[in-house]
Amino acid sequence: MLADILITILLIASTFYMTIILLRFLLQLARADFYNPISQFAVKATNPLLRPMRRIIPGWGGIDGAALVLAVIIQAITFFLILIALNGGIPSFNPIILLVWAVLNVLDLIIKIYFWSVIAVVVVSWIAPGSGHPAIQLVAQITEPVMRPVRKLMPSMGGLDLSPIIVFLILNVLSVVVDHMKISAGLGSIGLGL
Repeated sequence: MLADILITILLIASTFYMTIILLRFLLQLARADFYNPISQFAVKATNPLLRPMRRIIPGWGGIDGAALVLAVIIQAITFFLILIALNGGIPSFNPIILLVWAVLNVLDLIIKIYFWSVIAVVVVSWIAPGSGHPAIQLVAQITEPVMRPVRKLMPSMGGLDLSPIIVFLILNVLSVVVDHMKISAGLGSIGLGL
């Protein structure tokens, strides 16, 4: 029972922090408003670990490589600690498999962030169109790089934006692909509920 409690706490804490790191990554990728209070929170919460990593891992054309590497490292450490808790000690494992698990889980989390962000944008467009709330503005800025190419391909439907449906379809297909990759890598077999 204690191992299950520790695993649950570890999963929640690591997923929360990885979400903040990946939000910072996606905000930089979308060139979102840096001075938004939520952006500032993400910067302040992630700077202690990202600042030293940036000395080693530079960015590439607007992509914050250090943030992605940090998210993968945190996920790998989380998986390692879960394996220790499940086995009652340090297990024998392949570090490459651990790294593959971490990368796939970070990729899955990015897809989930986009999925829920698109849902939020759609719901807000119905409930409070044109809202100036900082969270709503940031979510719209995060989803814009994903929505813009689809909007360009979709013909105008008399003021009705159907691009979120196509984006949902693409995100669901990507999610299925990542889930099957996780199963192929053995992640589903260790019973983490991820």
